[in-house]
Amino acid sequence: MRRLRVAFLDASHNDPTTRRNFRRELDADLVEFDASGGQLPDHYDFDAVVVSGSSSSVYWDDEWIADLVDWVAEAADRDLPILGVCFGHQIVAAALGGTVEGMGSFELGYTEVEHTGDDPLFEGVGDRFTVFTSHGDSVTDLPPGAHPIAENEYGNHGFRKGHCFGVQFHPEYDTATAEKITESKGEFLGDDRIQSVLDGITPANYEAACEAKQLFDNFVQYAQRVRDESKAAA
Repeated sequence: MRRLRVAFLDASHNDPTTRRNFRRELDADLVEFDASGGQLPDHYDFDAVVVSGSSSSVYWDDEWIADLVDWVAEAADRDLPILGVCFGHQIVAAALGGTVEGMGSFELGYTEVEHTGDDPLFEGVGDRFTVFTSHGDSVTDLPPGAHPIAENEYGNHGFRKGHCFGVQFHPEYDTATAEKITESKGEFLGDDRIQSVLDGITPANYEAACEAKQLFDNFVQYAQRVRDESKAAA
């Protein structure tokens, strides 16, 4: 079976850990684009799309963000399977007509999320599972017709509409990335909170969080089914 050809839209401002993490977790051929640098595909000849996290906010008045939202909206209209992670989750929500706003707080570190229902994205993942989080924005209104598939006390952590999925947490992180991201937040979260989060970046917590990595394989398998069904119907 031909491997999936996935458009990987990297919104991380060239953070090398982002490409490293997604290359490791996605069993597919990634065609990588520097979305935060204004680079987007000029076509939609892909089997699926993945949108990364970012230090930017979806509601900022940056041309590259507006262009990314428009491209993802068109990809969704073409029924391409799409997975957005953190900022990518918010981009997909905005592209489909949802609302993204600042939280007035910041969720950072290992925590638990609960998935709702039996969506195939979470097949093989427990009802409550450990994840690493790092975000100060959230999807406050889901797109019309979307339904939530994950949540915790901070709000929505996952939704689905058609072939489009978003997760607010970071299943792709390794411990080096978690430490780097945590240390970068010290200027506005304070030393005590940063140290508390760093203390929680342990082998045991990382091992627990690896359960959520299953969603990458689930997404790839889902996208393969969509591709095969589309070919059969042609």
